Amino acid sequence: MIILYFLIGFISSVIGAMAGLGGGIIIKPVLDFVGHYDLETIGVLSASTVMAMSTVTLLRIKTTKVKIDFKISLLIAVGSIVGGLIGKGVFNFYVVNLKLADIVGAIQSGLLAFLLIIIYASFKWSSHVPNYLIANKAIIFSTGLILGLLSAFLGIGGGPLNVAVLVLLFSMTGRKVVINSTFIIFFSQLASLLVVAFTTRYQGMDLSMLPFMIIGGVAGGLIGNILLFKVSSKAIWGVFNFTILIIVLVNIYNLVKGL
Repeated sequence: MIILYFLIGFISSVIGAMAGLGGGIIIKPVLDFVGHYDLETIGVLSASTVMAMSTVTLLRIKTTKVKIDFKISLLIAVGSIVGGLIGKGVFNFYVVNLKLADIVGAIQSGLLAFLLIIIYASFKWSSHVPNYLIANKAIIFSTGLILGLLSAFLGIGGGPLNVAVLVLLFSMTGRKVVINSTFIIFFSQLASLLVVAFTTRYQGMDLSMLPFMIIGGVAGGLIGNILLFKVSSKAIWGVFNFTILIIVLVNIYNLVKGL
């Protein structure tokens, strides 16, 4: 068990730090697939691991030439915090208060698979998809709010959603996308964990595997960040697209299994 959960945290964080996926997009469906924990516990395990990974990544970028675009990413991050509070509140209402965990789980798997297919298609046929450079602060904030709401409700860090938005709406490329996505992920996961702390207070959750997943997240974040600056942009996008396809299949399986 310990090795399994360490590896889930480690592998997810390596890929997450390298491709801007965050890790939660992998951890959430994989833990659903393993089936050891309920949705609330999975959300905490995922958010904590991703936050550990993103913290390590952000600390390391001080030594690199890639900079965070604070004019865009900070506004998105603030919006994602607000959206994250709303999304987590909606999740808790349906799962904790109404006891509709099975229905919510099916919705999460289906919606996530649908969004990932759209993201994959938009990058696969990127030559046919227009890119923009939005500067309106209200639109940027609203974008972050929607990202945070979706990510918190789905129980993911929001990595692929962030990457798609940063590329399509703000014309970011390469490693800059990865770093800015990780910056946004950090704040969205912080908001998610704070909501849990002030609402359910982690009561009734089996978090015995959390330390091992966090260790995996830290180690994976370090290695993933090193790989980010060692491999080509083409390789980064290759990892991104391949991971998206695998996670789509896992989510479809989880959806069918839950019906």
